[in-house]
Amino acid sequence: MSISKILNSLENSWERNDILLKIKNGLGTDEIVNEFLSNHEVQIKELNNILKPEDIDLLNQVEKLSNCEAKLLNRIYNLDYLKNEDHEYKVNQKKISLSTKGPTNRISLFMTNWSNKFVIIALLTISAIALTKQAWA
Repeated sequence: MSISKILNSLENSWERNDILLKIKNGLGTDEIVNEFLSNHEVQIKELNNILKPEDIDLLNQVEKLSNCEAKLLNRIYNLDYLKNEDHEYKVNQKKISLSTKGPTNRISLFMTNWSNKFVIIALLTISAIALTKQAWA
């Protein structure tokens, strides 16, 4: 069997959607890889026998590319995670500082929290009164 046929067969067997589904179902990455290797043992052994040194170099470069992409994803995730943690910390600090201040801040905090609700209720009440006046007229 030619190297391109083996690679195409292995690539078709490694469906990313199926792998993601296995991960979502709780299967570990080592288990997924071991299952794939055991299911395609003959093809992988044949591929190893056919590979030339330049092919092995290419595989090493592809492996480095995959590792680089994994590191990039990990850092992007960590940046977002740290930003969210920092934001939550600042929000909690603001809540603590507002609650420790005097009663004037409590009144303003109360007004800030409830003023929007009060305005909406007032507008709905005015609209209801206007509609009932129109209905009776």
